[in-house]
Amino acid sequence: MTAHGAIAILAIPLLAAALLAVLPGYRMTARLNMLATLLTLLAALSLLFVRPEPGPYLLVDDLNIVFIVLTTFVAFTTSVFSASYIGHEIESGRLTPSFLRFYHAMYQVLMFAMNLALVANNIGLMWVAIELATLTTVLMVGIYRTHEALEAAWKYFILGSVGIALALFGTILIYMAALPVIGEGLDAMVWTVLVTRAASFDPALLNVAFVFLLLGYGTKVGLAPLHAWLPDAHAEGPTPISAVLSGLLLNVALYALLRFKILLAVNPDAVAPGPLLVTMGLISLIFASFMLYRRRDIKRMFAYSSIEHMGIIAFAFGMGGPLANFAGLLHMTMHSLTKSAIFFAAGHISQVKGTQRMADMGGLTETHPVLGWGLVLGVVAIAGLPPLGIFMSEFLLVTSTFARQPLLAVLLVFGILLGFGALLLRLNAVAFGEPRGASADAKASYVPMFTHLALVFMAGIYLPPPLVAWFQNVAKLLG
Repeated sequence: MTAHGAIAILAIPLLAAALLAVLPGYRMTARLNMLATLLTLLAALSLLFVRPEPGPYLLVDDLNIVFIVLTTFVAFTTSVFSASYIGHEIESGRLTPSFLRFYHAMYQVLMFAMNLALVANNIGLMWVAIELATLTTVLMVGIYRTHEALEAAWKYFILGSVGIALALFGTILIYMAALPVIGEGLDAMVWTVLVTRAASFDPALLNVAFVFLLLGYGTKVGLAPLHAWLPDAHAEGPTPISAVLSGLLLNVALYALLRFKILLAVNPDAVAPGPLLVTMGLISLIFASFMLYRRRDIKRMFAYSSIEHMGIIAFAFGMGGPLANFAGLLHMTMHSLTKSAIFFAAGHISQVKGTQRMADMGGLTETHPVLGWGLVLGVVAIAGLPPLGIFMSEFLLVTSTFARQPLLAVLLVFGILLGFGALLLRLNAVAFGEPRGASADAKASYVPMFTHLALVFMAGIYLPPPLVAWFQNVAKLLG
């Protein structure tokens, strides 16, 4: 079968980036950015029907297609939100037209890098793509050129570089483990070849490699204690980039970890990667839940919420088994949709109030009812209240864990309830009570935010059987 769809999801963003770098006028570039991401989404959807044969460089299978469709969908809705959001940034003088050309071009380079990481069949190519995605977001986090934004970008660059260097070392060790079995050359880095021969690899080398890969890609996933870059990057970058970072880039790094987890599972003498993921997941969940109580900046608070939820997802995949893996996939999908919707709301609010400080935001449901209730819905969804999609995934994970490891289930529920309390406490101060702070009209589009929330609400009530069958199949692949 042809690989047109897989090539299209790489070629469209790359061509769009080249065009956007030279086109003047923010309205035209914003529309082209939306069109390019829409075409990429359509190309991704075509992969559901026409699956190309795996080659030495590109692979489309049941696992990565979940990530590809989710990534391209959220990228498209974020580009719609970004078009109106960025217009306000131009009017308020925070960005100049030349910065905006750079911003839109970088947005498409980021889409290219994330899609390449997801479809790469070569573990070296996947590493290069994740490194490119990191460097692109570093540039975008610092785009406002304020002291805080540049400091956040620098911190992200340093910690991201350390992480990616550790991941590179882990990738080299996997290649070295493959050499005696597969021989030199390209085949020793092709994932589809590695996974068929991994049972014969030296387990000691695989174990050391996975530790480096977990630390390296775990930095990108934002797992505690490797998370230090994440709150600053979310708080200081443009809101659409916070939505993409939280909803997509963390998933791409997690996808890389899952690929290597499958590889280790094939070798009977290698260490089980599950307990390591469970431990880091629980640490991230409980640490981030405590940190939520201390936040004063709305975007920084939701950055810690992302660390909490990536911890839950890592815990789910660490537990393994059909039900926990299914819960992990569902939670990842719901988190991407919900968290990006929350960042859309946070972006609107910071433009309306002229600040990100929660102390200056009271009474939003009175002053801006649509925006205020949109935020309430988003927080209720991310806190895991029924009947929304995150409740469904957390319920499945807790029941699966309780059946196998009751003590771990208690810790998991403790972390979830701790985060739940913090979010509702903060929401009460921002959405209700006496109106506080400045007030202006919101210019950005509400459509992306409510589209995401509608999907999350629907998923909590009814999951279509084809989607359930698809996720069950991927859960089996993950072992």
